[in-house]
Parts: sequence; structure tokens; C-alpha cells
Amino acid sequence: MTLIYVMDPMCSWCYAFHPQLKEMISQLRPGIKLVCHMGGLAPDSDQPMQPQMQTAIAQTWRNIEQRTGAPFNYEFWQRCQPRRSTYPACRAVISAEQMMTGNGMLMTEAIQQAYYQEAQNPSDVPVLAGLAEKIGLNREQFIAQMSSEKTAQTFFDDLSFCQQHGVQGFPFLGVQTDAGLEMISAGYCSREALFKRCADLNLI
Repeated sequence: MTLIYVMDPMCSWCYAFHPQLKEMISQLRPGIKLVCHMGGLAPDSDQPMQPQMQTAIAQTWRNIEQRTGAPFNYEFWQRCQPRRSTYPACRAVISAEQMMTGNGMLMTEAIQQAYYQEAQNPSDVPVLAGLAEKIGLNREQFIAQMSSEKTAQTFFDDLSFCQQHGVQGFPFLGVQTDAGLEMISAGYCSREALFKRCADLNLI
């Protein structure tokens, strides 16, 4: 049995969902594996984010903080030049996993911490390269991996998976069965709801 998780490392709802996801993974029954796909919220762009969008995203952060308790550092909006571009962060997660199995999760956590707690900008490749070093990867090899054909193809396959299965909102969690992809959650859900659904499906 395979669990399918679709996320974007710069998705604020995915950030809030990550703690219960990680706890759930630790309790999965033997033989169940997790496959992660990058959702890709926003394509590559060098254009500064418009003020209206900055305000809207900052308000989303406040809403998530109130609902989930996930901490946000709002100094990001003063310290950084925001861009609506999450594809570099997606490629960073893919590259880290390709360099060493299990590093995709570590890179996701490093990006989320840098972005939401330390007010760094993961749309910038130098920031991502620094995070790669932080989790123990070689900086030059990581940068090369990010621009490799293998990473580009994997990311394209991930985006195609989302399109084929109609996955539009993140985080998305489902289980692959003989009948197809059965949804567990589409969008954020609480720890209690997540664990009940997983227990009902005999996943934990």
C-alpha cells in the first residue's frame, strides 16, 4: 500500500500540516510507503510580488496561525524581496532526495523553518544552497543537481501527476489502491481528523 502526499515546501498550509504528517508517518503499519510529489504553486519568476498579494498572503499566515498555532515570522515582508515563485524550492526538495534518500523531508523542514520562522527567502537559489549545506549536502553538487535534467523531469512528472488526478489544493494526502487514488485529506486537516481517517483505512 502506498500513501501519496502532494505538497509545496512554500505552501503555508503544508507548513502547518507538517507536524501531524510527520507523526502519522512514524506510526504507519509496516510495508506502507510514502511517495511525495511537489505541487508547484507558482512558476519561476524574477518579478517582485505585488503589494496586494503580499498583504493577502500575510493575512493567510495570520489565519493559519490563529487556526493551527503554527508560528510565523512576519519580518519576512520587511527583510526580503518576495517573489511569487515556489518552483525553486520544489526543485530543491527533489534534488535533496535524489542526492540521498530521506533528505527530501529534511530539505522541506529546512525550507519551512527558514521561510516561516527565520524570515529567509526560499525563492532564492543561494538561500536554498545554504539550507542544503545545513542538512549536510555539498553546495556545488546540490546547485548542479537543481539544474539537472533528472530534477527537471521529476518535477515535470510531479506536476503531471497533479493534473492527471485533479489535485489542485495542498496539502493533499491519499492512498493508492487497486481502484485508484483514494483521498484521505485535501487541504489542511487537524491531527484528530487525520489519525481517525488513517485508522479507518487501517494505515496505522
